[in-house]
Amino acid sequence: MNRESMKEARDINEVILGKEVTLEELAAVARFGAKVSFSDEYKERVNKCRALVDQFVKEQRRMYGITTGLGENVKRAIPEESAIRYQKNTMLTHCTTVGEPMEEEVVRAMLFMMLVNVGSGVSGARLEALEVVAGLLNKGVTPWVPLHGSVGYLDAEAHAALVFTGAGRAYYQGELLDGGEALKRAGITPFTPSYKEGLCFVNGCTSINAMGALAAYDARNLVATADVVAACTLEALSANLKAFDERVMAVKPHKEQAKTAAHLRNILAESGFLKENGGKNLQDALSLRCVPQAHGAARKTVDDAVEAIVTEINSCCDNPIIHPSGEAMSACNSDSGFVGIESDSICIAMGYLAKISERRTDRMVNEHVSGLPPFLVANPGENSGYMIVQYSSAGLVGEIRVLSHPASVDSVPTCAFQEDYVSMGYNAAMKAYKVVRLAEYVLGNELLTAVQAAGLRAQKELPLSPVTAAVGAAVREKAPFMENDHYISPDMEWARELVHSGRVRETAERYIGGLY
Repeated sequence: MNRESMKEARDINEVILGKEVTLEELAAVARFGAKVSFSDEYKERVNKCRALVDQFVKEQRRMYGITTGLGENVKRAIPEESAIRYQKNTMLTHCTTVGEPMEEEVVRAMLFMMLVNVGSGVSGARLEALEVVAGLLNKGVTPWVPLHGSVGYLDAEAHAALVFTGAGRAYYQGELLDGGEALKRAGITPFTPSYKEGLCFVNGCTSINAMGALAAYDARNLVATADVVAACTLEALSANLKAFDERVMAVKPHKEQAKTAAHLRNILAESGFLKENGGKNLQDALSLRCVPQAHGAARKTVDDAVEAIVTEINSCCDNPIIHPSGEAMSACNSDSGFVGIESDSICIAMGYLAKISERRTDRMVNEHVSGLPPFLVANPGENSGYMIVQYSSAGLVGEIRVLSHPASVDSVPTCAFQEDYVSMGYNAAMKAYKVVRLAEYVLGNELLTAVQAAGLRAQKELPLSPVTAAVGAAVREKAPFMENDHYISPDMEWARELVHSGRVRETAERYIGGLY
């Protein structure tokens, strides 16, 4: 999708389901509270699929999870008089994730994914059940969902699905309540799960897709933002811009590398300071001259992940599939391999961005290579200045390295060997969601440091790039220039928020156009 055709997620007020959904729409609902509604096309395909389920039940067909048990219990029939009760039992027995709860936006993203997945027209739930899920999103009821203990599907989803029936627990207006009470206060009528509905709401990759999609959404922003932050550092350190020359890019023609180099050239083109002071070193350190190559590699990885995850979030990951041709087909679209592998890749890409960012931060605070006062403060010794900001980045990069070990290569057999392979995509997506946030702090630390360094350079009365000056002005809204040591943690949180929110990227885009 062209950047020009994309709306920022916070500007989307309503998502009408029925056509392909975008990362922006998912983020709009999950993070910014956009409403959800159903198109006529969506309603029609849901009703047609449900009619097939009812027909198959009436015909007494043998169908996995509908007239049979689950997993190894597939060989055991469910008596007709127990079939409805079995669907509720499926929700109850799958509530096995543990520990601290998922963040609200992750749960909301999972509910949104349930609407897309189950509403695909091949899953089999009733429209009235999906309307309850939409009601939770639209009225601000968020199920309480423990985070840990899934091999790739089922468990986190079950905690949310219980709330649809008036059980479980949920947040409403900041209060954690019994599920039934939360629905009552919000004016939502729960439903009793019918054939297939216990299974289709706990099955599939909806939690993995939720975390993976939010991670991809933020990673894409971070890759673009990293180019802007690096440009701020390059200016502060009087870099040699010849390293980003189009002729250099042409002989290693990765388009992502060329894109980063073009961003750097465009951002810094009007820097009066660099025109006077840049390029004094014949060859800069790798953390400076290798920005296009390092950022480009991360950009390609994230772009590939976005493509795969967008395909996944527009898929049906249920089992069995109730196909319009008239068959209930058992397979495994519930495998989360695509999102799991791409989530692991996002972790690696974020680690790559973070490690070079931390090195650039170190160069700015290191008087031996920066040409700036020690630790970017006028009276070092008495003042530590930005010394420990670099420590923070070093610690964050260490944590990212640990989390970047791939989860998707793991497998622990379950269910008496019926599920003798599992994707572990859940753990991969959970890591990716966390790693992107850690990387945002690392880039935020670099941004904060670069703006301080630029403030010291500005005393030479040579104008900075209009882009970096505008970004620096945003930082200075809440993070003052450090004359002497002050409480710096709020400055770091503010810099990270500027990165996370997209404001750094959008500020640069006003001058040079789209950065995706």
